[in-house]
Amino acid sequence: MTDVLLRLRAGHTERWVLNSPATRNSLTDATVDALLTACQGAFIDDSLRFVVLTGSGGSFCAGGSLGGFNKLIGQALVHGEIDPLLAMNQRFGDLLHALTALPQILIAEVDGPAMGGGLGLVCCADFCVATQAATFAAPEVTLGLVPAQIAPFVWRRLGDRAARQFLLQAQKVNAAQALDVGLIDQCVSGGEAELLIATDAILHTLKSAAPQAVAATKKLMSSFDGVPDIRAAAAQAFASSLRGVEASEGIAAFAQKRAPRWAA
Repeated sequence: MTDVLLRLRAGHTERWVLNSPATRNSLTDATVDALLTACQGAFIDDSLRFVVLTGSGGSFCAGGSLGGFNKLIGQALVHGEIDPLLAMNQRFGDLLHALTALPQILIAEVDGPAMGGGLGLVCCADFCVATQAATFAAPEVTLGLVPAQIAPFVWRRLGDRAARQFLLQAQKVNAAQALDVGLIDQCVSGGEAELLIATDAILHTLKSAAPQAVAATKKLMSSFDGVPDIRAAAAQAFASSLRGVEASEGIAAFAQKRAPRWAA
């Protein structure tokens, strides 16, 4: 079985490569667990200074995988039942918080789509570089779902106005537009080779920063960045939407390549 996450170490830098190209590196439970394990290792690795998060096969991350949820879409809970969706979704929230709390500098390296949860991963990074083939969107509301766990991180990265365009309009933007709104920090004109060169240039510049000072600065900034910890409430919002009638219609419409027919 292929590892869903490759961890490639070179000196003080580790590359975390999402490695499920057949699903455009969607966020399965296994992928989330692998990323959380990588974060736990990074927290205690004093020799690690930089983490580069990227994807394989011409995609960054297509977002959350709904494959394991198919039987639950549109289905109400049995009275008194504890919804298994809560723990699943909150674990993704745990990952987003862990990524932002890394003492190392985190760089997102994006080629191809970064959708839904993939957009959330981008918004957790300290810096982001992308190719012209990169695209970004949070399409959840068009599927009858709530982009719950990623919402505070998109809001922190983009500010209220642009975050509303992403989260409420499900606006899809290209790399040039993402650069304009501040979602990414650099857009390269070529492909993977040019992306690697751009990342290496950023890393070279960042090496002048003292690692302990970087860790302390990131910790200090996290105390005033204004992102509330809404993991439990976000998990409830996502679970409720997935079990609702809108998710049934939205996901069916997407599969059938038609416009959804909302009740109102």
